[in-house]
Amino acid sequence: MIVIAIIMILLGIAAINYRRTIKTSREAVLRSDLQELRKVIDNYTLDKQTAPQSLEDLHSAGYLRTIPIDPMTQQPDWVPQFDTVVLSPDQNATGMVDIHSNSALTDDNGVPYNTW
Repeated sequence: MIVIAIIMILLGIAAINYRRTIKTSREAVLRSDLQELRKVIDNYTLDKQTAPQSLEDLHSAGYLRTIPIDPMTQQPDWVPQFDTVVLSPDQNATGMVDIHSNSALTDDNGVPYNTW
């Protein structure tokens, strides 16, 4: 009985560590994806002199090989942010300027992923 109890305690600790590792990994992928998507949005806007209207615009123009999957929702359901900001004086149309996760979950500091 004592051996089984010790094994169960160790399994419980391992499960907690496993969940924490998975969450940390997903957060790292989210940071990386957001950074890359934001860079691609800016590059598209500067190259085409017009902001993209969707992620599909970036994909069809060859700026993205595939639309990445949001690691928090496991879906390609990113939330674009539109604004009237222009990146250069030559830009003739506005559109998508930022991208966010669609997840309502929060990180360990209580910050929602959809505000990153």
